[in-house]
Amino acid sequence: MTAEPSFGDQLESETEAYLNRLNDCVMLFPVVLEQYAEDGDYQETVEEIQTIESECDEMNRRIIAHITNADPEKIGLLNTRINFNESALIELYKNVDVVANLTERIVQELVMIQPAHDTACFDGLREMADHIVEMTATLEGVVERFVHTLCSAYETDSLAEEIEDIRAGESRCDELRNDVITTGFREYSTDQALVYREFAILFDELANKIEDITDQIIIIATKEPGLTTELGPDLE
Repeated sequence: MTAEPSFGDQLESETEAYLNRLNDCVMLFPVVLEQYAEDGDYQETVEEIQTIESECDEMNRRIIAHITNADPEKIGLLNTRINFNESALIELYKNVDVVANLTERIVQELVMIQPAHDTACFDGLREMADHIVEMTATLEGVVERFVHTLCSAYETDSLAEEIEDIRAGESRCDELRNDVITTGFREYSTDQALVYREFAILFDELANKIEDITDQIIIIATKEPGLTTELGPDLE
């Protein structure tokens, strides 16, 4: 008879599967923008993002239920870090799922509003999307390793460099957001500039959410010896 996987093994497996689908969702973000810019048929890609987002919601709910329905005995002595950080971990998963939600929202608004795409402003938005894809791919690894570390009483790891990369990506998105808004009001009509401003803020909100998740990880890690999330003088 095959033994059931341990709480930690199941949590890691479910988290990995969930993050893979989240990454799939965000990777389609610049694809939609490219198809839209080339006057191609982007509706199928938009529908795929919507489908994956729904899958992510369901997978996220299962993970949270897996955590909340487990008592300390089921979690086990090797997963005391999970016990101590249960509420914070649940909040972390909820925030990770916002990444998929925002991605879906942005592409839906693209379909509804249909901004002009042969402009420098739209090029800036596409560059922001590329950075967001890179940040999400990095976040996938950060969260996987973070959860793996929490699922062991003795595991150690350093996520500092990856978190710093995400911060750098978010800072670049801030710069691009400002460039899009400034260019929009300088070069185009007020109505068109306001459209670009709305999208620039939405794109930046997505980048900010990714950075916010790493901030949550940093807060949890401060109570967990052996889990490094900030660059020190010897790591810079």
